[in-house]
Amino acid sequence: MNDLFSLTLVTGLLNTMMVLATPFLFAALGETFSQNSGVVNLGVDGIMLLSAFFAFYAVLITGSLILGILAAVITGVVMGLMMSVVSITLKAEQGVSGIGLQMFGLGMSSLLFKVLVGTVKTVSGFPTLSIPLLSRIPILGPILFQHSILVYIAFLLVPLSWWILERSTWGLVIKAVGQNPAAADSRGINVDRVRYLCVILGAVLAGLAGASLSISSLNLFQDNLTSGQGFIAVALVYFGGWSPVGVMWGALLFSMANSFQLWMQVLGVPVPASLANMLPYILTVVALTLSGSRRKTPAALNKPFIRGEA
Repeated sequence: MNDLFSLTLVTGLLNTMMVLATPFLFAALGETFSQNSGVVNLGVDGIMLLSAFFAFYAVLITGSLILGILAAVITGVVMGLMMSVVSITLKAEQGVSGIGLQMFGLGMSSLLFKVLVGTVKTVSGFPTLSIPLLSRIPILGPILFQHSILVYIAFLLVPLSWWILERSTWGLVIKAVGQNPAAADSRGINVDRVRYLCVILGAVLAGLAGASLSISSLNLFQDNLTSGQGFIAVALVYFGGWSPVGVMWGALLFSMANSFQLWMQVLGVPVPASLANMLPYILTVVALTLSGSRRKTPAALNKPFIRGEA
């Protein structure tokens, strides 16, 4: 039991938490932009899966991590365009469109994996990048400053996303479109264009979330690699009250629970594995229940905009 609370273990647990939070941060921050503009994209998990595969395959074939990231970004753009055309231009129900996109990503990534790769292989992913001086700080150094570049980028995106949404003119436009698109349209704002850009941005970040799994933290690809992490990312947007900072705390909370259950299994703590695996999801449901009324939902969320209709 003493091992469960040792300083070394706690440091390792928190370091793992940071790594596990990275894909959630990328995906949930992207979804925050999309939902603030009024579009719910339930296809995040499918985007993550297909982007994870293409990032992995690009690195497997070329050995270039830059090309892996580029492949993930391009995949995100294409998937974001697909979601935008169906849900914004064609005015289809957003939930159904998103689930269709998720199923497409799941099926296509599995098919491509079987045809092009065939079996689980590993690649050399992003190495650990220790920040000079900061990484040598006792306790905090190993937790915060000994990670791959994608971990740092994910956490740096939090203040950047907050500034864009809360302090910039562009953020004001996004929120106007998400709250009252008819009023925004009357002011000369192109509602569909704003939503297109936000959905595509969200899909690009979901693509980076997938890449962070396949070429950074796991360095491999397999069927259903994400195990539904995209849906958790969508839930984290609600938990975080559509705020990047709230999303970050939600991602850390979920990842802490996930890290804790992983370490319990490593240490052989006498808890059934199935119960330990359920812990992060139980915590997510409880957190969502407790935070449900903390912040007002964007008024036009999940509502197609049709010019001339109130």
